[in-house]
Amino acid sequence: MTMSMTGFASATGGTPGWNWSWELRGVNARGLDLRLRVPDWISGLEPALRARLQAAFSRGSVTLSLRLTREGAAEGVDAASIERALLQLKAVEQIAARQGRQLAALTAADVLALRGQSEPLADEAMSVLADSLLAQFDAGILPAFLETRATEGRALDPILMQRLDEIADLVSRAQEAATARQESQGDHLRAAIDRVTAEVTIDEGRLAQELALLAVKQDITEELDRLRAHVDTAKALVRGQGPKGRKLDFLMQEFNREANTLCSKSQDASLTVVGLDLKSVIDQLREQVQNVE
Repeated sequence: MTMSMTGFASATGGTPGWNWSWELRGVNARGLDLRLRVPDWISGLEPALRARLQAAFSRGSVTLSLRLTREGAAEGVDAASIERALLQLKAVEQIAARQGRQLAALTAADVLALRGQSEPLADEAMSVLADSLLAQFDAGILPAFLETRATEGRALDPILMQRLDEIADLVSRAQEAATARQESQGDHLRAAIDRVTAEVTIDEGRLAQELALLAVKQDITEELDRLRAHVDTAKALVRGQGPKGRKLDFLMQEFNREANTLCSKSQDASLTVVGLDLKSVIDQLREQVQNVE
């Protein structure tokens, strides 16, 4: 089964005294790019989340956001906490003034938010909060995100297989065109020589030799064989489990290489048309592969 790099999951939760909301989203990328936006004052939370994401994914740009608020931030306001928040704000304003920076006016909501962050948690309370957050991430957010990626992957599978079937069909058509070209090659060469040297006796042995050299230069048997092998390998990857995007990316390069060589050797209108169609389908397949983990 194919796993897509595109996914999204969100959830809310809380414990006595705290509320939070998660958002996890992913898009395609060449490697694994993790971006975490979580409170840095919760000891050990970010490393633990990063380790879980690294274990779950091998490819993609993944962004995890956690918004954490304290219950009753606007209720039960005590003078001491407000005073601490105002002192912090005053210190920030003084530093900004020394640096010649102009700060935007703050609202009461800004003061209350800073108040909530200004009260440090005891180690035990912080550990309980971190455990609660990680428990929801493990049981809810991460599985939901993986399911959305799997759903996208299941939708990709038939598209990838269809493109591979189209490539296999075009390879068969290229084989037929190459056979037809070979049968008419001698007649075309004879006609061309007759036009140029109408009064010159042709050495049949030399003509046969030239035809043999031309056949070697224009032979596409190896290219067709490799294309068939690439199709088989790609289909096996699509049907298989685990990350496969990097391997499919490499195969796309090989598909293109063989298609380009086929076109350069064609010397025949019908075979060139097949080669161009082949390159078009390979490009369509490559675009889909860009979203495979």
